[in-house]
Amino acid sequence: MQKDPNKGYIALLGWSLNAIEAAEKFDRRYIVVAPDWAEEYCQQHEIPYVSWNFERLNDRSLEIAETLKEKGVDVAIPLFEETVEWAGAINSVLLDNPRLYGQSLLLRDKALMKRRAQLGGIRVGIFEEAHDKEDVVRFLKRVNQTLLKLDGDPNDPIHLKAFDKAGCLGHRVIRTPDEIDAIPDEEFPVLMESHLDGWEFAVEAWIHNGKIAFLNISEYVTLGYSVFVPASPELERYREQITAQIEKLIKAFDIEFGLIHPEYFVTSDGEMYFGEVAYRPPGFKVFELLERVYGFNAYQASILVFDPKSTPEEVAAFFPKEVVDANGFAGCFGVYPRRRVVSRLEIPEETEDHAYFESHELTSPVEETVTKRTAFGTHWGLIYFKGDDAHTLRDLLKRQEDLDFYV
Repeated sequence: MQKDPNKGYIALLGWSLNAIEAAEKFDRRYIVVAPDWAEEYCQQHEIPYVSWNFERLNDRSLEIAETLKEKGVDVAIPLFEETVEWAGAINSVLLDNPRLYGQSLLLRDKALMKRRAQLGGIRVGIFEEAHDKEDVVRFLKRVNQTLLKLDGDPNDPIHLKAFDKAGCLGHRVIRTPDEIDAIPDEEFPVLMESHLDGWEFAVEAWIHNGKIAFLNISEYVTLGYSVFVPASPELERYREQITAQIEKLIKAFDIEFGLIHPEYFVTSDGEMYFGEVAYRPPGFKVFELLERVYGFNAYQASILVFDPKSTPEEVAAFFPKEVVDANGFAGCFGVYPRRRVVSRLEIPEETEDHAYFESHELTSPVEETVTKRTAFGTHWGLIYFKGDDAHTLRDLLKRQEDLDFYV
């Protein structure tokens, strides 16, 4: 597509073919910043590229910012959790705003993030940092004491999360001191949180000039397994409250532009609790699901709101109207093998024959023995569905959990 020299020049941090394809078909100039293994592919396909290995930030870190600045790049967009900090460091140079680096640390370190949210008057559960197993034992005891548990009552679980990894990675649910013994020492330090009982959901909000340009509510059917967009009418009922929460978040974290992906809980009495927020595209191909129902490309949407040269009119014209402009509901299910030994992929008939079934990206198993999942684990591939009724889709996604795809 013809590139507009008057619009921003964008750097994509990390390797994502879907993001590259979206940038290729958009009117902004772009460059991909990725490790050197991507070089050959970029040369073959004439993709503008600069090599950079995203190790920990160090004294050489600013080299990449200077390189991009010399090329005339206006802004860097993080595509993965691991590049959020880099985007903050690079953008503090490109946009001459040192505060952006500090902000990226808040959006990356889960303990700092919760403290900042709390300072902004946002409700969070009880949380603490753990440096060793003893800290976890103490926290489990204290949380259950606070909940007035009696001897013999089952413990309320606590959650352990890695400080700076994406969503489900390194997430453990602990109910008994015995489970604490199973945690490898190298996983510490970790963030510990009390369990929030409620309906968990996620939001994707594109922000331009400090205001929400588009807000999607993603409904989890089972966390780590399935999600659909837009949310069911029951969850959409909370849209006004959710919007108010996101506005609070924008203010607390001082966010002027970009895409945020926060997670919340709504309790049975309608209270909203903040889980965490990410400054990057969500997992589980939610961008692709949004395109399926709304017709706009969510990567292009991100380029638009990140670009300092985008106008408010251009942003307003790009986005459809939430919910009312959606053409049905789209969801996906992450498949985990349910057996310990598998030899082939077999899509169940009831899945393939369902009117809402669209496609899948499952591949035949390479190994026969299924590695035991620690924490949430990584799914083996996604199955996509689309249909007109949120409840039918929700039940269908739930049903997939009982089926075998690898036999």
